[in-house]
Amino acid sequence: MKAITYDAYGTPASLRLVDDAPTPKVGPDEVLVRVRAAGVNPVDWKLAAGYLDPILEVRHPVIPGWDVAGVVEAVGEDTFDYAVGDEVYGYVRKEWVQLGTYAELVSAPVRTLARKPRSLSFEQAAGIPLAGLTAYQSLKRAGVREGETVVIHSAAGGTGSLGVQIAVALGARVIGTAGAHNHDWLRSLGAEPVLYGEGLADRLRALAPDGVDAGLDFYGDGVDLLQSLVKRRDRVVSIADREAGAKGAHQLWVRADTADLTFLAGLADTGRLTVELAHALPLAEAAKAWELSASGRTRGKIVLTV
Repeated sequence: MKAITYDAYGTPASLRLVDDAPTPKVGPDEVLVRVRAAGVNPVDWKLAAGYLDPILEVRHPVIPGWDVAGVVEAVGEDTFDYAVGDEVYGYVRKEWVQLGTYAELVSAPVRTLARKPRSLSFEQAAGIPLAGLTAYQSLKRAGVREGETVVIHSAAGGTGSLGVQIAVALGARVIGTAGAHNHDWLRSLGAEPVLYGEGLADRLRALAPDGVDAGLDFYGDGVDLLQSLVKRRDRVVSIADREAGAKGAHQLWVRADTADLTFLAGLADTGRLTVELAHALPLAEAAKAWELSASGRTRGKIVLTV
């Protein structure tokens, strides 16, 4: 099968397209998914650069990618959750990093999958799993409830834009930090946008003079800022600040969860969750996709079509 691989830690230039990668084996409680689209996330190129080697088992050569949307091709022994032909999507993170979703086929434990949102294309669906689960699980970790006010730092990115919509669907008031060029878009998603840069804390306090209930840091530099705004310091969650726990906040590492994926699919199918596609590139352009992701200037999600 065709797949993107890399043989050692390196840069996007290390990626190569092969056409003779072995078809993955399908074990019990797994299905084989024919990939229609694979989501691209910053963690993909950070893994390939070796940044996460201290905490993740990586076995080269690696087929990168954790996000997938596709069609069940085969089912493993004693696997009854899905049938051949079912459309699924998921966050296919396994016990070690090796056989990912940047390929024509991927074997996926059923615990990592859910049925694809009917209202979304495969490309849109592939943009949800990691970012959508991260956003939803961050909101749950912060205990965000209906009627509360939450600040989302970096609200226009792939995770932030999904977080805005999920928080609005939960009945929260959402204040989102972003560049001026994304403010109208954030308003259309239901957020109150606030400009990055000097004076950000004052602008946030002007919108919420009595403080906010929760803060989500989707960039990595927002824990101190958010803790200066929230009523309780432990209601701040960061996905990138490894010192968050020492500061009394939470550092979140997203988990695959069928129930959470099903919840997100339900939001999509009821019109409360949309996916902005910044780029949909062919599999062979994975290196370009990583360069775009690393630039930090894309709005919404990047996906590879297979």
